[in-house]
Amino acid sequence: MTQHRPTRAAVFSAGSWGTAVAKILADAGTEVVLHARRDEIVDSINTVHRNSGYFPDIALPAALRATTDPAAALDDVDFLVLSIPAQSLRSNLAAWGPYIGPETVIVSLMKGIEQSSHLRASQIITEVTGVSAERVAVLSGPNLAREIMEGQPAAATVACLDEDAARRFQKACHTPYFRPYTSTDVTGSELGGAVKNVVALAVGIASGMGLGHNAQAMLITRGLAETTRLAVAMGAQPATLAGLSGLGDLVATCSSPLSRNRTFGTHLGQGLSVQEATAVTRQTTEGVKSAEAILALAHDHGMEMPITEVISDLLHEQITLEDAAAVLMQRPTKPEH
Repeated sequence: MTQHRPTRAAVFSAGSWGTAVAKILADAGTEVVLHARRDEIVDSINTVHRNSGYFPDIALPAALRATTDPAAALDDVDFLVLSIPAQSLRSNLAAWGPYIGPETVIVSLMKGIEQSSHLRASQIITEVTGVSAERVAVLSGPNLAREIMEGQPAAATVACLDEDAARRFQKACHTPYFRPYTSTDVTGSELGGAVKNVVALAVGIASGMGLGHNAQAMLITRGLAETTRLAVAMGAQPATLAGLSGLGDLVATCSSPLSRNRTFGTHLGQGLSVQEATAVTRQTTEGVKSAEAILALAHDHGMEMPITEVISDLLHEQITLEDAAAVLMQRPTKPEH
């Protein structure tokens, strides 16, 4: 790695969260290239310093540049930051892998579980690229893209098995409005981010059905419990699930109308079908794609995840909305742990 030069990062790709993280990095003094698929997005970023597809009303740092060329974006970068749908990660990495440098740290922003393999994003990255697990980090926390684009205060966890790599990315994305913490618990950070999307669907459904804050708080609390059970069974630290990438992310995603997963669930609760809600939402909703895979992980580890199971059944139209509420409320009572 070349010394005495600014830290360099490539962010793939230019959706709402990728754009927000690119802005964070640029504001922190990191040299950033944003990879986009569409020429018009690249032209908009490079000429008027705005992402016309997602945030046409918010100016981006003038130093931030964009390209459609993955090789150019990855040339001599310290960090490759991946913000793409979890279900397309494998195929995209196969195409981009030859351009990834031997010392580049790969940072995952993805909060989903692959449907076919039930693998987390970090596991797919090591499998496809052949990089060591110590070169893969995860950025996760209560981070709604719109608020961050507006410069509102936020924090997140940078998790990596290599503490030095985590600290280096922490420095690369630390700004007056964005405070990153470090961790070595990659598993806990990823599972907290993935499962909270399913819980947010449940909270959105409850809201759409007209259920009150008591019901929504119950789902958030019990959702955290089942997330923690699974994560600990898979080797995570319980404290991680009480932190930014666990409870913090869960609360933000379940509470905010800016959350795609909560919004999708609200549409379902109001009577839209999965297909209709997908058409209205128009952006990737990771909880919809990951619910079945998360449930499979739970079964593999002998864990009960009643909220996840109900949401998976509902998404596959195996139960009705009314049945879903009844199933959760009629479960046997037990001590709270």
